[in-house]
Amino acid sequence: MAKEDRGFASMDRAKQREIASKRGKAAHQKGTAHEWTSDEAREAGRKGGMASHRRRKEMQEGQTGAAGETGSPGVTERAGGDEQSENMR
Repeated sequence: MAKEDRGFASMDRAKQREIASKRGKAAHQKGTAHEWTSDEAREAGRKGGMASHRRRKEMQEGQTGAAGETGSPGVTERAGGDEQSENMR
């Protein structure tokens, strides 16, 4: 049996959803499921938005650079002296 032919990820999407749904319901019935407070949800949304904004900004800076020069998409320079950053400059 090939590795990709076994396990949860190889199942039909509908079967995956059915199994995942059962587990979620069981966790709620058992009382172990996490239930978000409005403050927790607000904080999680804020963090996700900030991370998304930061990635978008990094992508834009990587494409046009500070002086308007074209760079590689998705590659940004970092402040600091790590070896990888030095090799990219």
